[in-house]
Amino acid sequence: MEFDKQGADALMEITSRPELVFTNGAGSWLTDHNGKRYLDFVQGWAVNSLGHCPPDVVRAINEQSARLLNPSPAFYNQPAMDLAKRLTSASCFDRVFFANSGAEANEGAIKLARKWGKLNRKGAYKIITFEHSFHGRTLATMSASGKAGWDTMFAPQVDGFLKAPLNDIDAVEKLIDDETVAVMLEPVQGEAGVIPASNEFMQGLRNLTRQKGILLIVDEVQTGMGRTGTLFGYQQSGIEPDIMTLAKGIGGGVPLAALCATEAVSCFEHGDQGGTYNGNPLSCAVGVAVFDAITAPGFLDTVKARSDQLSEGLIKISEKWGMKGERGSGLLRALLMDRPDGAQIVSIARDLEPEGVLLNAPRPDVLRFMPSLNVTADEVDLLLQVLDQIIATIRG
Repeated sequence: MEFDKQGADALMEITSRPELVFTNGAGSWLTDHNGKRYLDFVQGWAVNSLGHCPPDVVRAINEQSARLLNPSPAFYNQPAMDLAKRLTSASCFDRVFFANSGAEANEGAIKLARKWGKLNRKGAYKIITFEHSFHGRTLATMSASGKAGWDTMFAPQVDGFLKAPLNDIDAVEKLIDDETVAVMLEPVQGEAGVIPASNEFMQGLRNLTRQKGILLIVDEVQTGMGRTGTLFGYQQSGIEPDIMTLAKGIGGGVPLAALCATEAVSCFEHGDQGGTYNGNPLSCAVGVAVFDAITAPGFLDTVKARSDQLSEGLIKISEKWGMKGERGSGLLRALLMDRPDGAQIVSIARDLEPEGVLLNAPRPDVLRFMPSLNVTADEVDLLLQVLDQIIATIRG
């Protein structure tokens, strides 16, 4: 099948794409327009928590689409209530607002924190975030992010976001003043190269924010829904945040996000927050199917087993080739290379014959791995074998 150049040219140019079109997917594998298969260790940037076209998700879409798509968020619908109950019963939160993307959920978290600050801290509005963080691509979430250059890309920024180094509690404390309303962080910084916040730092932040009377927000867009081996990443450090955002894996491939908050912080008034597609029954029915699959007995144990397998394999590769180790949490992991080979490895892996491998390099010297949470042991072994062969080819 020929590549549709006219169709490609009709799309707005926002990223560099290879001339291949994916037409089918199943589990850890994608198939392109020429019938070539690819082992996918990107999975839409941790979106496809159960892999491509998982039967439970397909079933939920088919059944719900035949019943009701969108009655508008001005009315209750059963899938939204069912998913909200599941999320609150499995977490420290009491209220859920459903959205469509991680950026939208984080925008909602920022609004909720500022509304709480208006009511409880004399209009405090500043939120401390972290260097190299990533919270989305709206103007406010770009301003909250710590990516280099984002402070001038669409200037002027939204005011009120101060940046601290990750895992430096003293630096955070120095930034807090009477206008500070919250601290917001990713339990693992994904776009920065898979950099975890330490348990000690997470606990220190919780103690500090309580001491200062401000909120703690965890952005679990990438770490939530089993990605780290527990249902939510914050649970690994034994803390209870005030606000949490979810997206990516919660929808298993369909647009779905959630803003979760405790009762004490849930201060939106009617009209403060909304959205035409928010909490629609189609997406929420999928969310229920994904939640039930991830929380099924033994599922997270398998995530931990595959995490250990991937981590140990990456360590062996690192030691063999004189690299700088690996890091991460659960099935969000990174190989730290000693050379900026990332883009070359990604390209070679994709172009392998007869089957390619899809990888991601968020930094020139970092490879990031985000397989489906139900990736098999054989698929992890295949990834490690292919990766070692590619490095051998590059380094002669």
